[in-house]
Amino acid sequence: MSAITSRKLTMAKAIAEAISLEMERDPRVFVMGEDVGVYGGIFGATAGLYEKFGPERVIDTPISEAGFIGAALGAAMEGMRPIVELMFVDFFGVAMDQIYNHIAKNTYFSGGNIRVPLVLMTAVGGGYNDAGQHSQCLWGTFAHLPGLKVVVPSTPYDAKGLMISAIRDDNPVIYMFHKGLLGLGWMTLIKDSTGPVPEEPYTIPFGKAEVKREGKDVSIISVAMGVYQALEAAKELEKEGISVEVLDLRTLVPLDREAIINTVKKTHRVLVVDEDYLSYGMSGEIAATVVEHAFDYLEAPVKRLAVPDVPIPYSRPLEQFVLPSSSKIVNAVKELLRS
Repeated sequence: MSAITSRKLTMAKAIAEAISLEMERDPRVFVMGEDVGVYGGIFGATAGLYEKFGPERVIDTPISEAGFIGAALGAAMEGMRPIVELMFVDFFGVAMDQIYNHIAKNTYFSGGNIRVPLVLMTAVGGGYNDAGQHSQCLWGTFAHLPGLKVVVPSTPYDAKGLMISAIRDDNPVIYMFHKGLLGLGWMTLIKDSTGPVPEEPYTIPFGKAEVKREGKDVSIISVAMGVYQALEAAKELEKEGISVEVLDLRTLVPLDREAIINTVKKTHRVLVVDEDYLSYGMSGEIAATVVEHAFDYLEAPVKRLAVPDVPIPYSRPLEQFVLPSSSKIVNAVKELLRS
């Protein structure tokens, strides 16, 4: 942490503060999306910006993702630095061509002559019964496509620093905040969604994972809500004499493979916790990294805890059945230590 502070913010306020600081610093930065202005953002990530910067720099758009994400692309290519909010990541399908075939690829298509300094921020995650079109994570989908940097914070401190880094980056960044960690009053409040955040601007480099808890018996590797759940599970496992290391990746693209390898060398056992789907995703990429680069250090096969390959259910009991949780992590770690 760059500075010691007693001031605490929710993740939503930390994100809004990061954007505000960058809008003050750079007149090219502006925000657009559905309800980002007068309402302050459905998830509070743009709260207070409209009052401070006005409707020309905080632009409420129609419900037309293809239109306003395409407009943000054009603005970025012309030298502006837009932050465009896709309200739920699940909605990316209606703007798939803009995101996949233009935002991610235009720098490559132009031979490096065109930059796309654009931040696409979006809400991810389930746990509050909003079903299969409002509850996915999908970071594996975006990490799979070359051209996009993928950022997934788990704490308010990281959220601010990673957002500032994203805005200043000359490449397109998809910034994914988990709804359950934002500190919103109308969702189940998680105490760790509020944390110390310095007032001054600071950056966190992409591709640098952080050990959120030191341990020696098993490593849990995750992002976002999975980090919080892993830390909760580690406290329970500590009561039984099990020492858990928790590695927060913070960004999936670039991915800190060195940190993954180092934690495996230390504990010799790995559990990957992923709120995205099990197949063809983050958990598989981490498992492959471990096997390819640290296989000789393993004392047990890599274990994965992820969402099974089904749409997120609306029913609360069914939703809880498919999502990772701290209790499931405790059980998975015990199984791993028995293998």
